[in-house]
Amino acid sequence: MSETKPAQAEKADINSTSSTKKGPGAHIENIFRRFSTLGFVLLLVPIAAVFIFCIAVAMTPGIMLFQWAGDHVVNYPFVLKAFCYGLCGGGAFIAFIFSLIIIVPIMNAPCLPFVKSYRGAWFSIESIPWFYHNALTYLVRYTVLDFLTPSPMNIFFFRAMGMKIGKGVMINSSNISDPCLIKLGDYVTIGGSAYMMAHYGMKGFLIIDKLVIKKGAMIGLSAKILGGVTIGEKAVVAPNVAVLPKTIIKDGEKFGVPVSNGSTNITEA
Repeated sequence: MSETKPAQAEKADINSTSSTKKGPGAHIENIFRRFSTLGFVLLLVPIAAVFIFCIAVAMTPGIMLFQWAGDHVVNYPFVLKAFCYGLCGGGAFIAFIFSLIIIVPIMNAPCLPFVKSYRGAWFSIESIPWFYHNALTYLVRYTVLDFLTPSPMNIFFFRAMGMKIGKGVMINSSNISDPCLIKLGDYVTIGGSAYMMAHYGMKGFLIIDKLVIKKGAMIGLSAKILGGVTIGEKAVVAPNVAVLPKTIIKDGEKFGVPVSNGSTNITEA
């Protein structure tokens, strides 16, 4: 899948209902653009099917546990039986968490080679694998990921979703989109509730661009890092600071940290 060139994207009519592509891809884009509501529903149908499958697989160990317990506690006193079912409920919930973070990356794997940097219309062939990748990421993010943050298990999940993560990394946030386009060097620390995403919108365009955080950098509490950003080695991003697209933070720089004269140390490339 070829990447749209910036110069071509700037001249493109992003509101056009006709695709500039040739072949089957043009027909798909034309449906999305001319019948956006219908096109979006058609896009959601396979996503919903994958969601149902992932949730079913994740629930299976818990249901098996209940079925097994039902055969063994049938003659127990009422209170003891209720307690045993309570234990099954707790075990089923834990099993659901760990099963979900395994099955979702498996279902995500086929689309990883197609999620690439892109600049162009929102309704396009290039945006479909990116949309699927994030939909699967959000299935875990908005259900169970906070229970695993921070821990080696959330590192496992993001690696399995395609994020490149060095050794000794701490991710104390579940607010992450586009993990397969994010690279974290060794000993990077991501502060609590920080946002990281490798995409943004500008002038009506969808822009998907890699996010790189190099060795030893630290991202402060609730900071927001967007696509196209590079953060240098041992750099510090202050809490609550937004790092805008195409910003390059130099090695050792303290971005957004107040300096002695009361101003804020913020520079953009």
